[in-house]
Amino acid sequence: MHWRHVAKVVGVLTIALASTMLVPLLVGLFYKDGSARAFVMAIAGTLAGGAVLIFCGRGDRSDYVSQREGMAIVALGWTVAGFFGALPFYFEGIFPTFADAFFESVSGFTTTGASVLSDIEAVAKGLLLWRSLIQWLGGMGIIVLGIAILPFLGVGGMQLYKAEVPTPVPDKLQPRIRDTAMILWKVYALITVLEILALWGGGMSVYDAVNHALTTLPTGGFSTKNASMAQFDSAYFDLIISFFMLLAGVNFSLHYQMLRGKPLAFWRDSECRFFLGAVAVLTLVVSLDIWHSVYASLGDALRYGLFQVVSIVTTTGYATADYEQWPAMSQLILLLCMFLGASAGSTGGGMKCLRIMLCFKFCYKELFSLIHPRAVSHVKIAGKTVPDDVLRSVLGFLSLYMGLFGLCTVLLAGLGVDFVTAFGAVAATIGNIGPGFGMVGPVENYAAIPYLGKWLLIWCMLLGRLEIFTVVILLVPEFYRK
Repeated sequence: MHWRHVAKVVGVLTIALASTMLVPLLVGLFYKDGSARAFVMAIAGTLAGGAVLIFCGRGDRSDYVSQREGMAIVALGWTVAGFFGALPFYFEGIFPTFADAFFESVSGFTTTGASVLSDIEAVAKGLLLWRSLIQWLGGMGIIVLGIAILPFLGVGGMQLYKAEVPTPVPDKLQPRIRDTAMILWKVYALITVLEILALWGGGMSVYDAVNHALTTLPTGGFSTKNASMAQFDSAYFDLIISFFMLLAGVNFSLHYQMLRGKPLAFWRDSECRFFLGAVAVLTLVVSLDIWHSVYASLGDALRYGLFQVVSIVTTTGYATADYEQWPAMSQLILLLCMFLGASAGSTGGGMKCLRIMLCFKFCYKELFSLIHPRAVSHVKIAGKTVPDDVLRSVLGFLSLYMGLFGLCTVLLAGLGVDFVTAFGAVAATIGNIGPGFGMVGPVENYAAIPYLGKWLLIWCMLLGRLEIFTVVILLVPEFYRK
């Protein structure tokens, strides 16, 4: 393990992070909201931190990133980004402790959307934009962005790419990994601009349109309003946001193929069909369940049912209704959606549809083998046999996911949090969703979670965003041995 190389790369990424703070700084100056001082101090602190890390990496001549170094860079890079990303919040004094500022920052970068802010609309516009911007940066991945814009990361960048991109089988769209990263970011930026135009065209202010587009595409869910999307009470905005959340929940390599003139790529992809089919079925069931019991008209039931199912299954976390007041079946479906998640290669969290599909197919293969013990059967996706190492990785991921979910739920309950809140909070943070159940429901926030509980949930958010293995492997002693 070349720790100097790890320090140098994380230091360069930290310097790059400081440059992104210039955008909300300029917005704060434009609106004269008083946040400029906090950003100046944060930029200075982040630059100093990056310089220290680069100094620690002095003398490094390595031009190759091993798998272990890639995981260390990604895990430490995201932690460091969360730390320095919290500085503007902390210096502005909107949180009583640094733990709260760190929680908000990590929630942003991991696109979780869990907030400890009680009055969002009272926060300076520059800070709210920073809150949205870090979600946008975290959506496609700060390491993937680094690979795209920093030439020296292109060497051995595949190890970094695999450690960060949320998919069991990372798509390589071009022979050079740097070109792949650049393509993904261009598609991501293009769809973001389209959403800004669609929201602005519907009457939303430019500021709100930019903020909500920056938090929709990364499936983050931070809003500039206390009541989230419910504040606008607009069927048009609900429909537009739902459409772009669905786009964000689809593998971005399919968007690239569509832009290249292959519109049938969505239909030919079995995971995409599974994802969209699941959304359609779950929306129909939830809408019928809340029709009459909550909403008098079928149109309203479909509107709110669609938005909430898409918001939860894509792990965005926007809210247009208090779903804790819905019938038990609808609440349970939304809880299951928290575990299902979106497509692999999307910006969504959760277990991912591809892993669920592979798990179902593997279980069916085992049942088939019991009936026909002499038969040779394979798990296939899109007509291709799935390698055994991929299956082992998927089953290992699902086992770790559920095991860590259970452990963290018990630990949070042990801190005095009630069962429903503990269960919902861990499901919502490890799945990078945001709103959960109980004290952290769609109309509450995470401010009431105990101090140690917030640190536990910060770890859960990093676990979910970095696909479990990248974080957990740092706890394995063998990782540090030659």
